[in-house]
Amino acid sequence: MERPNAWKKYDEAALAELEDLCGKYRAFISENKTERECVTASIQLAEAAGYVDLAACIAEGRALKAGDKVYAASHNKTLMLVNLGSRPMEQGMNILGAHIDSPRLDLKQNPLYEAGDMAYLDTHYYGGVKAYHWVATPLALHGVICKKDGMTVEIAVGEDADDPVFCISDLLIHLAGEQMEKPAGKAVDHENLDVIVGGRPVVIEGDDEAKEPVKQMFLDIIKEKYDIEEEDFLSAEIEVVPAGPAREMGFDRSMILGHGQDDRVCAYTSLAAQLDVPQVETTSVTLLVDKEEIGSVGASGMTSRFFENSIAEIMALAGEDSPLALRRCLANSRMLSSDVSAGFDHLYADRFEKKNAAVMGHGLCFNKYTGSRGKGGSNDADAEYFALIRDIMDEAGVDYQTCELGRIGAGGGGTIAYILAEYGMDVIDSGVAVLSMHALWEATNKADVYEAYKGYKAFISRA
Repeated sequence: MERPNAWKKYDEAALAELEDLCGKYRAFISENKTERECVTASIQLAEAAGYVDLAACIAEGRALKAGDKVYAASHNKTLMLVNLGSRPMEQGMNILGAHIDSPRLDLKQNPLYEAGDMAYLDTHYYGGVKAYHWVATPLALHGVICKKDGMTVEIAVGEDADDPVFCISDLLIHLAGEQMEKPAGKAVDHENLDVIVGGRPVVIEGDDEAKEPVKQMFLDIIKEKYDIEEEDFLSAEIEVVPAGPAREMGFDRSMILGHGQDDRVCAYTSLAAQLDVPQVETTSVTLLVDKEEIGSVGASGMTSRFFENSIAEIMALAGEDSPLALRRCLANSRMLSSDVSAGFDHLYADRFEKKNAAVMGHGLCFNKYTGSRGKGGSNDADAEYFALIRDIMDEAGVDYQTCELGRIGAGGGGTIAYILAEYGMDVIDSGVAVLSMHALWEATNKADVYEAYKGYKAFISRA
């Protein structure tokens, strides 16, 4: 059943709220292109809304009660916000969970080299990327370099108008006959995604002339600007991302074109919903996690014990200090796994089954199951839970739609839903439709962003 376009119902007040939300969202994803940047910015917003650091509460032995708001971060890449409700936590929580990592290129630990009188930084791609997207386009560098003395140097170059940008070269069309005959997946070798960062040699006369003068010029510049040496790249996390801000798209300005909207569009709307519902009956939680694009692994991924351990700490401070209470809390909880879905694309219509596809502008998406082939790797939400979700959305006037991630057998994908479902809680995938998912620039519809925000607010208020 295809639902109507959400734009048709908006009055002036709704349009004003929509534009305000989407303007803040564009600014957020323009300014925060790494997990660390997203966590730092989110903590600032949370503290402004009255959230306090859980670590400080633990150190003080501070008792927590209904109405208290705390946050906990893991490795500067994962963040959890908790708003304690009036009901005991043992009775469950309402959870919004999104990921803040996105496909990109990461610098290798020994990245710098010189060849052909140019300086390069060698990369290793992260997540599912099409290598040919990354050539001949302006790129920026974001991240941190951690020195042995304990100092952390933040890097963000390529975003300001006066900044230089960087680039990966492409083979000129005149010599690309053989390349053009290759399958798209092999046209550009992932090992050739090396970023050009310099082309000018340092000039030193006499016996001290540099053996690799262009590389040396690069090293001289970063030494002067950041006080770092080449060896410091060993303990660095530098991401290569498209340079430039998110922009409004279309003559009608109805869409947003930006990098990393999978899944920061759901992360931001979840964060905004959490902060905009100050009082709740059932404890509300927003999780912004790392590593989803590579399987949710590692200390900052959803499969770590960070979530469970942090909830245990909060329950102890709230006077519900028992292993059984924790298990009951997790099993009795409800969750929206806030992740994007594939927007129906008329130009590739044969990859979709339209009556079960997410149509741009038609509201918040619900995927009863993701996975691939015969629902492999999916969390298949209960019918009873989806009925409750339908009732919550309809009561709140939220436009929503149901969808699958493309035709059966055309591919597939996964989210963090199945990981939380292992506790026995009710979980369903829910998010915003995206065009060009995993490309350098992804497109969303403002109406879908707005309806996601409204839907997430309704969920944590009533579920």
